Amino acid sequence: MISAKRRARLAGLWLAGFVLLAQAPQATTFARLQLGELARKAQAVARLRCLSAESHWESREIWTDTRFELISAEKGALPRFVTVRTPGGRVDGIVSQVDGAPRFLPGEELYLFLWAPAGEAYRVLGWAQGTFRISLDPATQRERITQDSSAMPVFDPQRKEFRTEGVRNLALPDFLARLRTAIAEAR
Repeated sequence: MISAKRRARLAGLWLAGFVLLAQAPQATTFARLQLGELARKAQAVARLRCLSAESHWESREIWTDTRFELISAEKGALPRFVTVRTPGGRVDGIVSQVDGAPRFLPGEELYLFLWAPAGEAYRVLGWAQGTFRISLDPATQRERITQDSSAMPVFDPQRKEFRTEGVRNLALPDFLARLRTAIAEAR
């Protein structure tokens, strides 16, 4: 037989679990954005270096503000230091993870496609789709680039199948050529 104290504890845990499930965010679905669409819709496209990230509570949600240093801008005028806001993060041991929202590490360099609501911090256009991470090829010591969303399966209603697509392990000069063409065509 379960004691009254234990029953009360179990009921409390059950109620807490129910409340958490009721507040769980809905799944996020994105329409696939091609490089040309990203270039056209972004207010700015730049190579940035992550300096720091700080998460905080706002309206009962966790948000992360990441500070970047501008290395070069391909589109738009950006200040030397840029703050990018993304949903999710970690505050007081509580983790909020939003599928598709990029996370950044101090020291890493990447290309971001950015937009900003009037008077607010920049956001990444299409989240993972507008995030292109730079890595160094250990064999050639040349920079390569991979789009965060290139490994995310997206349903293609015409083919009735899931597909992965996007920029994956592309030499940086080839990416820049594609990017500059896309930006020029977007004008």
